[in-house]
Amino acid sequence: MSNRPITEDDLHGYVDHALEPERAAEVAAYLESHPDVAKRVAAFSDQRSWLRSTLAPIAEEPLPPQLNLARMIENRRRRPSSFRWAIAAMLLLSIGGLGGWVIRGAASVPAGGLAALAEEASASYNVYASDRTRPVELRDSTELADWVSSRLRQPVKLPDLTRSGYRFMGGRVVPTAHGPAAMFMYDDDRGDRLVVLTRPMTSDQNAPMVPLSGDGVAGFSWADDGIGYSLVGPPAAGSLRPLANEVRKQVQTI
Repeated sequence: MSNRPITEDDLHGYVDHALEPERAAEVAAYLESHPDVAKRVAAFSDQRSWLRSTLAPIAEEPLPPQLNLARMIENRRRRPSSFRWAIAAMLLLSIGGLGGWVIRGAASVPAGGLAALAEEASASYNVYASDRTRPVELRDSTELADWVSSRLRQPVKLPDLTRSGYRFMGGRVVPTAHGPAAMFMYDDDRGDRLVVLTRPMTSDQNAPMVPLSGDGVAGFSWADDGIGYSLVGPPAAGSLRPLANEVRKQVQTI
């Protein structure tokens, strides 16, 4: 079994039966020891099954007679002029449809601002902070800093929150819709855990600190010089603003 971390891409590939057998076995073993993630993957599988069953009747419908190739050729022989107009119309409709999909795809590109960063940090917290077996991939701070700096293609500093009562646990690289992000995790004597997520920003490249809440977490997000940061933790952990201010102060010294 390899030591590669299980990513979101692996989870979706597992649901779609698109993984190599060896990798699929690794994901299955991971899910057995991570019931919270397994529950989320099961929901993905249910959605996939529902879509397949809903769309199956449409896929099984016979091709309309007017789109039969032999019939189209015969019609061309009989009415060449009309056929040319029909083909032109079909091409225009196809181009229009393709253009619509291109525009639709462009419009569906996820926003890269603080709101997206906050959602990604909350998602990482919900997946990994509750994991009591393998919440982080690397625990050595020096090795982790080198790894995430290489993946993000820029120097990344690991905040030290010891004076604030939180120990560094380790971290990992996590996938997002905007490329890889670095996730660092901390805990205190009560067992409360915090996550700091950082990645390059495609928008909101310089943004003031704003609060976030939802999905059972609270925290703050901000961006400086094209790099975004989001600190999240449980709402019961109290005000996280002093911690966010401390992280911001430290990373600005890179």
